[in-house]
Amino acid sequence: MTPRTRWTSAGTLTATLIAAAVLAACGGGGGGATPATPPTDTPLRVQLEKIGGYSTGLFGVSAAEIPAYDAASQRLFMVNAQAGKVDVLDLRVPASPVKIGEIDATAVLAGAEINSVAVHDGLVAVAIQAPVKTDPGRVALFRAADLALLGSAAVGAQPDMITFTPDGRTVLLANEGEPSDDYQIDPEGSISIVDVSTPATPVVRTAGFSAFNAQKAALQAAGVRVYGPNATVAQDLEPEYITVSADGRTAWATLQENNAFAKIDIASATVTDILPLGFKDHGVAGNELDASDTDGGTINIRTWPGVRGLYLPDSIASYSAGGQTYLVTANEGDARAWGEDNAAYWAGDASKGFVEEFRVKHLVNRSGWAGRAGNDLPPQLNALAAGGLLDPVTFGHCGAIAGNPGACRNDENLGRLNVTWTMGYRTNPDGSPMLFDATGAANPAGNRLMYDHLYSYGARSFSIWNADGQLVWDSGAEFERFLASADCKLGSARSIPCADFFNSGHDEGSAKDSRSDAKGPEPEGIAVGQVNGRTLAFIGLERMGGVLVYDITVPTAPRRLDYLNTREDWTTADPGTVLATAGDLGPEGLVFIPAARSPIGVPLLVVGNEVSGTTAVYRINATGGVR
Repeated sequence: MTPRTRWTSAGTLTATLIAAAVLAACGGGGGGATPATPPTDTPLRVQLEKIGGYSTGLFGVSAAEIPAYDAASQRLFMVNAQAGKVDVLDLRVPASPVKIGEIDATAVLAGAEINSVAVHDGLVAVAIQAPVKTDPGRVALFRAADLALLGSAAVGAQPDMITFTPDGRTVLLANEGEPSDDYQIDPEGSISIVDVSTPATPVVRTAGFSAFNAQKAALQAAGVRVYGPNATVAQDLEPEYITVSADGRTAWATLQENNAFAKIDIASATVTDILPLGFKDHGVAGNELDASDTDGGTINIRTWPGVRGLYLPDSIASYSAGGQTYLVTANEGDARAWGEDNAAYWAGDASKGFVEEFRVKHLVNRSGWAGRAGNDLPPQLNALAAGGLLDPVTFGHCGAIAGNPGACRNDENLGRLNVTWTMGYRTNPDGSPMLFDATGAANPAGNRLMYDHLYSYGARSFSIWNADGQLVWDSGAEFERFLASADCKLGSARSIPCADFFNSGHDEGSAKDSRSDAKGPEPEGIAVGQVNGRTLAFIGLERMGGVLVYDITVPTAPRRLDYLNTREDWTTADPGTVLATAGDLGPEGLVFIPAARSPIGVPLLVVGNEVSGTTAVYRINATGGVR
């Protein structure tokens, strides 16, 4: 099959599709006999309640990341990145999980570590990264009941996430293929599609991206971020997370740094589409953000014309509504930062790394950026020009004039915001930078870039897309506005005002507003499940912490139902010193356990918290919904 690239822009559902989704959400449908007793549909109310947990006792070393659950053995499998293993917990009593074993990857590949785990009807699949991450990894299969190794096979470089198809016969791995830290080796990203129907002899097929190499310029023009130095398309695309359609025929992988989806036909093991995701306009009402971490500790959520947020989603899930498949993403954001610890790179050797993140105040300093040389000035940026300017038409709202960014670069405005220097400047028809002089006049002999827009990382939201990557709904500024409101409370008792610790970091105390210049609350993990006939999305906020719950049954009209953040200590400078009582910090991965598979007959949510090294078990208390 010849791959085709579909380049789509954000769109909306047709009236027919919306009506179908609403009808399905209300318990109706097309065809078939009318039930004798019509279903009732009352407003769903949900409250998360932490009922148990397990602690590794390790702080800040990613000792609890990705969970998976096996209903038959009632065992929870939690990736412990610090140990490079999977911790196995007995979840028969969810209030008191007990570690009963572990899965060690070194028996499969010496010196390796496990990045991800998935379970289907007693079969445990793990994604194993090689000791040298640019080398091929492996997939390994274990029996949940006794942890016996059943089989393994080679896959692509840096398998970062693994998932089963609904029938359990196939696993898919997102082989991220990140470059080496010095950028000397850059393996191709890929999707491994593995037949595990005979676990002793798994059969691997690879859906790669090499067929798109000749389409690099067209992909870039369409909005796919293909921008690594000297990289082919296949090298530059980095699959992060995968979801599979209910019929098991199609998969979608987030290409996080590339701000796109890959659409995969599972039967043919072919990437059929690369779908650019576009950006969020932070200059319009509803998409506001707090852009500074040094504005006196105040909460300043406002529009910023000229600032655009790249979605750059991490986790992705899928569900069906009205006969259509929808994709749900946690729009974390991520910057490429290779060679950041390499002195030679910062000394000017562009071959030793690639760092795209730069603060606005340094990017548009009217004196140029030479003063950052040897500190944090990327040599690739320095090779383009000697400084950057802000378009006074776009950024006149914060004081920019020709040749002078004015108050826009002040810390309390946009100065502290982290953006990518690789996008937003004006270019010539051939794609080369258009140059300006220091007065702001276009001049081929000049040495300044003109930034018409600034692109920040992540959308500080979660989104719903259709199967072709068109935006159906986005939460806009709701996360930050809710965290700043009097309705939001922290702690297991829900008694601590969220606003007192707005946009805090997950590994520090007394840190109000500390993440506003970066990615805000940083939504990362997402899980989707059915409760009382409604489809719910659970979104973990990596930095601020806690889990948001939304009813997404109608894709165009999600509704927030709850937020629980069980972090208890918000003031100790180093939470690791009070780890036993600090609570849960840094949610990374989430798994939903439906009532029918739950050890206690009610739905549960399990969260791996990478900073506190804790596993949290939440009971989902629900009333109402479709009965």
